[in-house]
Amino acid sequence: MTDTAHELNLPTYDRARLLAWMAGHGIAQTTHDHPAVFRVEEGLELKAALPGVHTKNLFLKDKKDRLWLISAAQDTVIDLKRAHRTLGSDRLSFGNEALMWETLGVRPGSVTALGLINDTQQRVTFVLDQRLWDADIVNFHPLTNTATTALDQADFRRVLALLDREPIVVDFSTLD
Repeated sequence: MTDTAHELNLPTYDRARLLAWMAGHGIAQTTHDHPAVFRVEEGLELKAALPGVHTKNLFLKDKKDRLWLISAAQDTVIDLKRAHRTLGSDRLSFGNEALMWETLGVRPGSVTALGLINDTQQRVTFVLDQRLWDADIVNFHPLTNTATTALDQADFRRVLALLDREPIVVDFSTLD
């Protein structure tokens, strides 16, 4: 990152650099451009035409200011009042936009597991829905909500390995 980018608190990676990084590491992906999608419900029609499991992503913090990113299948029910016990955290609430930008390099509506590429200090704990861990193809925003990037499971796991990220895999359907 340039000194100017660092001084301005800009993320190291944007969509173009992320996709170039993937290509440089031999990670196969397919990216589809589409109108901006801010909530899961808004993109259901366009997602129906794309293979794989589509995601919702929650950027959270707990009362001890620990940061969490939960990536789950778009229709997974996540009860934040109960999830914290499974994760070993304090009560969870949504992280603010400034913190999201600072750690993941994304704005609201664009939260994605691929944002972990910008979390070089590994401040964010990554939680992954068991359904995504088991899916053949997973779909995430490539740091912007105007596109969807599809990765097969092997390439998704390779991304995580290259980022030195081991997710906490949770089956949200079994939470007490």
